[in-house]
Amino acid sequence: MASLPLAALLSRRRSRSFSVESTLGPLLFAGVVGLVLFFLVLPTLIVVPMSVGTASYIEFPPRGLTLKWYADYFADPDWRAATWFSLKIAFATTITSTVIGTLASIALVRGKLPGKALIQALTLSPMVVPHIVIAVAIYLVFAPIGLTGNFTGFLIAHTMLSVPYIIITVSAVLQRFDVTLELAALNCGASRSQAFWHIVLPNIMPGVAAGAVFAFLASFDEATVAFFISGIHGTTITRKMFEDIDFNLTPIIAAVSTVLVVFTLLLMGGVQLLQSSRRS
Repeated sequence: MASLPLAALLSRRRSRSFSVESTLGPLLFAGVVGLVLFFLVLPTLIVVPMSVGTASYIEFPPRGLTLKWYADYFADPDWRAATWFSLKIAFATTITSTVIGTLASIALVRGKLPGKALIQALTLSPMVVPHIVIAVAIYLVFAPIGLTGNFTGFLIAHTMLSVPYIIITVSAVLQRFDVTLELAALNCGASRSQAFWHIVLPNIMPGVAAGAVFAFLASFDEATVAFFISGIHGTTITRKMFEDIDFNLTPIIAAVSTVLVVFTLLLMGGVQLLQSSRRS
């Protein structure tokens, strides 16, 4: 009979230990996640207060608040030219890389190609090979034929760097696509092109759109290749930022960085909304 109270006491202690573990587990997990997010986000967010300081140099924390540096950024013709040049390249790169990447994804997922694994590895190599190596190779090829410092050279280089993002996202969607939908359209008399435009493409459009956004950001934020192929009449915003950091460091750099962060967040938010609406 004495063993019954002892068993009850042991079970009570065991239940308490389980409750403590079940409470500390989520708290510990939340704490670790919070620290990781703080570590990742802090360097990005710290430029925001730096961009509104009243001093003519970068300081943290700012002693006053002003939007002067944003006004100077939008009023400076050099900054406007660099921003517009980067936007033009990014939009053109998005179009070319989306077309090339989507067609390549269809071939890689559906085609019976010899050495498909090797081909896929080569198409994704720009994401693995260091950009400095790619930049040197591009410069050595482009310089003798006059493709440095102009729109065409940037478009070719950035398309090569952006296509892998399209291939990854579109290939993932294609692998989950229900092929019977396309077969049903073909059995109903639709041609291959009609089945693609009316059945396949609408179903893989979320992957295409997500890849297009990533391709745009990859082009717009690219800096390494820009160092090698920029010129007097063709300088990207990233190259302009690094030049000002070296020779004319002012809070305009922080203002430009903040604009880029907000722009990137808006694009990523658009992708999330697109995917959420597609799932619903």
